[in-house]
Amino acid sequence: FPGKFLPRKARKDVREGLKQIQNCGLNIAPARISISKVRPENWAESWKRHFPPIEMGDSLLIKPEWSRKRASKGQAVVILEPGLSFGTGQHPTTSFCLRQIVRCRNAFHYGNNSLSLLDLGAGSGILAIAAAKLGFQPVRAIDCDPDAVRISRANARRNRVSNKVQFARGDVSKLPTNPAKRFDVVCANLTSNLLIADRKKIAAQLKPGAVLILAGILKAGFAEVQKAFEHCGFRLLRAKSEKGWRSGIFHSNELSRRD
Repeated sequence: FPGKFLPRKARKDVREGLKQIQNCGLNIAPARISISKVRPENWAESWKRHFPPIEMGDSLLIKPEWSRKRASKGQAVVILEPGLSFGTGQHPTTSFCLRQIVRCRNAFHYGNNSLSLLDLGAGSGILAIAAAKLGFQPVRAIDCDPDAVRISRANARRNRVSNKVQFARGDVSKLPTNPAKRFDVVCANLTSNLLIADRKKIAAQLKPGAVLILAGILKAGFAEVQKAFEHCGFRLLRAKSEKGWRSGIFHSNELSRRD
């Protein structure tokens, strides 16, 4: 602990912050906090270097508003302003979801036969907007945070897809078990406890033979999530671990809804 190197109030704030992290079930482990001077910078602009453009092969380009990078021929473009909501494409879980959405489009989207997509946990709206840009329809997204819904709608307007994506405030735990509309692809970038607790309601949103993309899962908890969804009739197609996170794409052969 930093001891004399931090003012008393700062030490108190650090202790309280560490306690909150520990209460969330994370291991804070022994650590040292160091203090150093940094060179003066134009902080109003320098933070932007942490949000470079991201390309998903030849199909998709995600870039912030200030980027001058041009899309290659045939590449869909999503312009995103990093804000309060989760989802800039930089995080491994968001990146995994984007790549799998592109895979699904390339594998199953033929001619006028569009795939439908439901995004559970919209965040910034990046996944739903990318899906709309790639030709998915209809595209729907929900988030329990009203700010996330507001930001998602603003990003949809920025990308001129407001008429193609429906954002709504919603709770995954309150999804209907017998919905009027089911989807070809469902993306759930949520915490593992939510995924496990609401697995049957999430499963109910998919058509038979549909694809389920699961992310937001710490590597240590992935096996439990996988087992929970296998009991709902899903089979893991592929998974990827990156920076302590593990994400997977599943296929529903028969949605058996087993306990």
